Amino acid sequence: MPESPAFRPIILGMTGASGADYGLRLLHYLLDVGRPVQLLISKAAQIVIHMETDLRLPGRPRDIQRVLIDHYHCDSKQLQVYGQDEWTAPSASGSALAQAMVVCPCTTGALAAIANGNSDNLLERAADVSLKEGRKLILAVRETPLSVIHLENMLRLARAGAVILPTNPGFYYRPATAAELVDFIVARILDQLDIPHTLLPRWGEEEG
Repeated sequence: MPESPAFRPIILGMTGASGADYGLRLLHYLLDVGRPVQLLISKAAQIVIHMETDLRLPGRPRDIQRVLIDHYHCDSKQLQVYGQDEWTAPSASGSALAQAMVVCPCTTGALAAIANGNSDNLLERAADVSLKEGRKLILAVRETPLSVIHLENMLRLARAGAVILPTNPGFYYRPATAAELVDFIVARILDQLDIPHTLLPRWGEEEG
């Protein structure tokens, strides 16, 4: 019997772009609803998390894994954390099944590397695998303004099948806090992953 996609891991890549809360909130939600996650975290992402949040992560991936499992109170088998040079990680091969991959937040540097198939680290390789295997790849790009180079890389990836999802929150539901702005983007990512949520009212629906 084929494995249900709901039991396949979601690969979450976090780069050094500003907006660490986007990735951490997405991680929290996925774990909270019981989805398995493979977290690919760069050293730059660890620095930005330290700068922008109160979360303090150790240096080694396995230690980060233990800290995050304790922080989010999730099942110990639900979260796996990998560093950028761990080429034996499941996400490095198309033979290891995954539901989808999200890079959140995504730097324009990572965007360029993925657009050109560089695969110089695990995150880039995992994104390359997602594209070649026809799996959903969502890139939550965090940059402004955008140059012609950035836009051409986005177009190239969109044509290859990736979803370009800039971290541009909406305001029609009158957010009152920064957390609500973060939830807007996380909600749009969850929609792309076909994961139900009630993070914000939908357009045309009455709040509450």
